[in-house]
Amino acid sequence: MGYVTEPKPVESWLTDMDGVLVHEERAITGASEFIAALESSGRKFLVLTNNSIFTPRDLRARLLATGIDIPETAIWTSALATAQFLDDQRPGGTAYVIGEAGLTTALHEVGYVLTERDPDYVVLGETRTYSFEAITKAIRLISDGARFIATNPDPTGPSTEGPLPATGSVAALITRATGVAPYFVGKPNPLMMRSALNQIEAHSETTVMIGDRMDTDIISGLEAGLRTILVLSGSTGGHEVERFPYRPTRVVESIADVVPLVSALS
Repeated sequence: MGYVTEPKPVESWLTDMDGVLVHEERAITGASEFIAALESSGRKFLVLTNNSIFTPRDLRARLLATGIDIPETAIWTSALATAQFLDDQRPGGTAYVIGEAGLTTALHEVGYVLTERDPDYVVLGETRTYSFEAITKAIRLISDGARFIATNPDPTGPSTEGPLPATGSVAALITRATGVAPYFVGKPNPLMMRSALNQIEAHSETTVMIGDRMDTDIISGLEAGLRTILVLSGSTGGHEVERFPYRPTRVVESIADVVPLVSALS
């Protein structure tokens, strides 16, 4: 007969950014209080995002403009996770990159050389200005043998005007042209969770992941062995939760409902 063990106290927190802390450049009610509660408790935490456009410094400034004060070192992007993955796989390698400063800076910082000439990898990330010329170059390099990596599989990204095509959509175009599927590093790949845990020296059994999407945040947290909290302030609506074959540990209306849990679960 098996025994059900009590969950261990929570020592660290991971949280998604868009849809949890901010929505279209505005702070979600309770977000700054949540960060303040984490800092006053001394708990380790990271804010995660699949968006690879911005560096952590850029994101800190953008969050600060909404009234949320998060240290640069507490922000973990799919670009950083991708750079770390490539550095582990092939240190000092070369890459042809479609992306912006968040991705190119991360790759430079791990010692990668960016080149169009026989690169080890084609690395696709987020950009607001996807170039047909750059996509064509990527297709030809992959067809010639370059390995295909993408920062995240999100098909669209948010904007004030509506959805924008994102990394997943452009990756599908390249895959259709080459027959080569990319390796996606960001959520829902649990690799993103594990790299974040390693970044703050945290353990899955004592960490909670907060997200607004069942199909990225919650599934990647679950697969990495974390407890999960779904907030209904973003992509997944309350009526949709039961459609999934897996469940979050908790479902709450917004990050404001998580603030008292910081001390309650410790």
